[in-house]
Amino acid sequence: MATFIYMVRHGESPKLPGGTERSRGLTAKGEADARKITEKLRFEGIEVFYSSPYLRAIHTITGLAQELGAEIQSIEDLREIHFLDGNRIMPDQQLYPLLATMFADTDFVPVGGESIHACQKRSVSVLQDILKQHSGQKVAIGTHGAVMTLMMNYFDAKYDLDFLLQTTKPDIYKMEFTGAALVGVERL
Repeated sequence: MATFIYMVRHGESPKLPGGTERSRGLTAKGEADARKITEKLRFEGIEVFYSSPYLRAIHTITGLAQELGAEIQSIEDLREIHFLDGNRIMPDQQLYPLLATMFADTDFVPVGGESIHACQKRSVSVLQDILKQHSGQKVAIGTHGAVMTLMMNYFDAKYDLDFLLQTTKPDIYKMEFTGAALVGVERL
């Protein structure tokens, strides 16, 4: 019996000076895109919703969960990778070179952050628990680019930095599992 995981990367989110990653919501475009996510997924038969605790991830799937009468379960270990101490927002011109360094050395830990290896370990552990608990069901996960890539990379190395850099905000990847084995991925 197949289990389907819908990785829903959050919509566009403002990077305001002094803010934190945890509290970033969605821009007007991000909110409009969240409504498109609802339209796209409303007939997929999704039964269960999980999310990173970060607002932008939760807000991207909230409309769909509400329409389907489901609760979103926020899981701390599905949060985005910590890049900076205090989980402060990092400008893209600093973030992209750091990502390259981190993907080249998965044990590299930025000051106050966490390694790719540590992020992958915690997020994949949650995904494995979801697969066991919801075998045969369809599950949506409100997520982020890097953590989504790392979860997918655990099952197939082709999901790497190049993959991450070509994803969009928002984005949806439907992963099909037989037991704990990934058997297919479709970008929706």
